Amino acid sequence: APAPHRLNSGLPMNIGVLFVPQQEAWVVERMGKFHRILEPGLNFLIPLLDRIRYVQSLKEIVINVPEQSAVTLDNVTLQIDGVLYLRVMDPYKASYGVEDPEYAVTQLAQTTMRSELGKLSLDRVFRERESLNANIVDAINQASDCWGIRCLRYEIKDIHVPPRVKESMQMQVEAERRKRATVLESEGTRESAINVAEGQKQAQILASEAEKAEQINKAAGEANAMLVKARAKAEAIQLLAAALAQQHGNAAASLSVAEQYVNAFSKLAKDSNTVLLPANTGD
Repeated sequence: APAPHRLNSGLPMNIGVLFVPQQEAWVVERMGKFHRILEPGLNFLIPLLDRIRYVQSLKEIVINVPEQSAVTLDNVTLQIDGVLYLRVMDPYKASYGVEDPEYAVTQLAQTTMRSELGKLSLDRVFRERESLNANIVDAINQASDCWGIRCLRYEIKDIHVPPRVKESMQMQVEAERRKRATVLESEGTRESAINVAEGQKQAQILASEAEKAEQINKAAGEANAMLVKARAKAEAIQLLAAALAQQHGNAAASLSVAEQYVNAFSKLAKDSNTVLLPANTGD
């Protein structure tokens, strides 16, 4: 259906003195020919000769674009409607450029919408609504420039999808969610395995470092023990040498060796039934 006409059914009468409201432009004809456009405020006209032919509103106009069907690039039929925001920029062109500029712009918006939707697939229609609105606005402004009207914005209100396509889209969304859940679960399992392996690696490294430190400490302890024993033995040898150097030292040494000799033979007799005695046992 055509959009509501912006021409007032009851145009102002020319009584000579007229007051034009703000944000309105009155188009005046003199003897059937365009004469001038009255600006807001006080204006004077010649009765009978001048006639107010059009009253144009300079405010922003909101027009509901009726619902229509459009076919996408992948042959899906959609029911889509929108809202159109217009403003009269040139009252002269809006009055004489087209018979009904609002109706013309509405039809242009519908045809442009069908044309733009035919370039997009169903998935891109929902993702690129902003670019779709911008393309429709550009196409309308290119054609409506000669009508004195400028399209400020175009917004798509509702997009109705066929029931079967809607069910398919829901199934696709559910499948996508299950896929994401599976991927997230597998990633969690992988991260868990990586963390466990990393923990085992760190445990082995720490265990090897502890074992290494233990061996180093043990070796250092053994080395210190050997050094202490060597020092003690050296001191013992020095003391023994000093004792042997004294008077009767050789006799004391012989007595000590004899005692060790007797102890050795006594142990040998305890460990074995056979005892070999030297020829000079009493030496």
